[in-house]
Amino acid sequence: MSKTILGLSGSLRRGSFNAALLRAAADLASEGTTVQIGAIDEVPLYNADEEEANGLPAAVETLQAQLQAADGLLLVTPEYNNGIPGVFKNAIDWMSRGPGLKMFVGKPVAVIGASPSGFGTLLAQTQWLPVLRTLKTRPWFEGRMTVSRAGGLIDENHKLTDDDTREQLSKFMAGFSKVL
Repeated sequence: MSKTILGLSGSLRRGSFNAALLRAAADLASEGTTVQIGAIDEVPLYNADEEEANGLPAAVETLQAQLQAADGLLLVTPEYNNGIPGVFKNAIDWMSRGPGLKMFVGKPVAVIGASPSGFGTLLAQTQWLPVLRTLKTRPWFEGRMTVSRAGGLIDENHKLTDDDTREQLSKFMAGFSKVL
């Protein structure tokens, strides 16, 4: 039986380490598992007045449809100032609006991330936990992946080239796929 994971990178940067990590996760997904890469770059800042006047933006409806169709969710989070990037949290906030909240309930979720620092994205990953609890997701805690010093692991073509990191990511994706 085929499984689908919606993968979201929380960075808008063209040369994003986290977008590269997400693409590598898609490439290394277990046989029978597909990672559909979603996009948050067109999600506007959340404004309840705007939502009331115009409903959900098209980019949010697309993400909600992708989430609804997915068996699991992979959040690939940067860490900015020791926390969750605002643009990423904003996209999840929008996705939970309207019919979106029920799409998160019981959904298996894994969180990974890459950073140029020596600490990876440990703090940002931890800060996702109250959000995932509020959304009533099913966070996967059996694996942890923080990619430190990502600048030396990703080439000029924005590809994860480090063999050890690719092997770790492959194992992580195989483990997450088993809970879907």
